Amino acid sequence: MTIINQTWNQHVVKKGNKSLVLETIKDNYPISRAETANRTGLNKGTVSSLVSELISEQLISESGPGESSGGRRPVMLLFNQLAGYSIGIDIGVNYLLGVLTDLQGNICNEKRMTYSKLSYEEIKTSLFAIIDELITSAPPSPYGIIGIGVGVPGTVSNTGEILLAPNLDWKNIHLQAVLERKYELPVVIENEANAGAYGEKKFGAGKDADNIIYVSAGIGIGVGLILNGALYKGNNGFSGELGHMTIEVDGNKCRCGNKGCWELYASEQALLTNAVHSDIDLPAKEVTLENLANLAEDGDAKTIELFETVGDYLGVGINNIINIFNPEQVIIGNRMATSKKWLREPLITRMVNQTLWFQQKGLQIDFSELSTHSTALGMAAFSVENFLEVDIQPKEVF
Repeated sequence: MTIINQTWNQHVVKKGNKSLVLETIKDNYPISRAETANRTGLNKGTVSSLVSELISEQLISESGPGESSGGRRPVMLLFNQLAGYSIGIDIGVNYLLGVLTDLQGNICNEKRMTYSKLSYEEIKTSLFAIIDELITSAPPSPYGIIGIGVGVPGTVSNTGEILLAPNLDWKNIHLQAVLERKYELPVVIENEANAGAYGEKKFGAGKDADNIIYVSAGIGIGVGLILNGALYKGNNGFSGELGHMTIEVDGNKCRCGNKGCWELYASEQALLTNAVHSDIDLPAKEVTLENLANLAEDGDAKTIELFETVGDYLGVGINNIINIFNPEQVIIGNRMATSKKWLREPLITRMVNQTLWFQQKGLQIDFSELSTHSTALGMAAFSVENFLEVDIQPKEVF
């Protein structure tokens, strides 16, 4: 029994160290074996052995010699970002976005569609079509498609079940099992705001911060939390449902069953609802975010005021979140981030006037650099990291 445990422990240690070596090369290439050993704290013999395995598995490669530091010029190691491809999906209330990325998160292809009030079955059919197109478009590679990640605007359990997505009218949806059966690939399902927060941390405006509040402002509002450099999901994976915090005690009824939810006043849906009940002039045109943005760009004062009202309400909710978490950075993402021009000033004004002064020290307020791609890229990254197992920490070598 002791021998079995020792063998198992050695296997776990080797697996962890191999992932650590791969992650180090992925994040720092071109890099030598000696520098990899230095950065990981592993001995040179262990690194050399693991590097040989990774080369044979086509996850890394060798390039020409690098600069000498006094002795023989070292052979440099490169991460093979084209060893496989990941699919990241963002299911919105009124859109579907799918991206095909390499293992470094670079977008190789993307597919998008918009819709209104589709059923689960209809969205599932469209989802299949987008995934099929992305799979077909992937270039040949040693590992092919390594996984599919899907972000949804709702509460997702730690086992991947979509418990509730009120704005889609979904409840107890087992989409992960459906996709795994159809595509025979690993599938990750996650709340879209969590994925958006992770996408911004990995690829966008949040690269340099460890305590980030990501506000996904679309038809609804979701919040993703990066705390101490890691995605915070709460006890059962349900954190971040702050779009449904009450900001108006006797407010309107929300689809979640609550009253006065933040997303009823600070979302894309709030903007569209206010526009319908206003007297702005949109002759023969549908009331959409894009059409309203065009009107505001043309200087229509009433439309600009609609955006500013939403910006002010965004500030109300963000002020509450800042007082709870004391973050370094707040990032506003999803579709409403494209309206930064009219949202930023009222949002900042609300915060300056109401956020506790000591909470404002060192605080950055940014709009997403990835715009509508934060969630899809975050989901693609989850699949890549599961494939590479880069979350495993270093262990002692026996």
